[in-house]
Amino acid sequence: MLRRSALAAPLSLLALAACRSPGGEARARQQRPLPVVFFTDDSAAMGPEARAVIAEAAESARARPGVPVAVRGFTAPEGNPSPGFSRALSEARARNVADALAAGGVQRDRIRIQPRGNVPFEMMPVESRRVEIHVGG
Repeated sequence: MLRRSALAAPLSLLALAACRSPGGEARARQQRPLPVVFFTDDSAAMGPEARAVIAEAAESARARPGVPVAVRGFTAPEGNPSPGFSRALSEARARNVADALAAGGVQRDRIRIQPRGNVPFEMMPVESRRVEIHVGG
């Protein structure tokens, strides 16, 4: 997982440059990194880094009242005994993130849990073991 500090300078420059051009603020909002929580193999447990990502996502969601929040859970294709297991694990991950968002002040009726199950590896297996938080969709 990329650390927030590694992204801070490039994102600040992007936001500054975008705000100086017509329509730039909207483009800067669209180019924010997607909040993603990563998990270990066959686990829905969250550590401190996950909680920090969720806290930032909750702050973003609270700043946009009434906007839906989609919580999409994924699993890696390797090691899972069945599609049913993968689906249940992706749902458990998404539910844990949704519960943490609600505990962070996001109204539960705005949050939609979307378990997706197995997805192919992108660059590394850990990338498939994730929950994406989509504020506004």
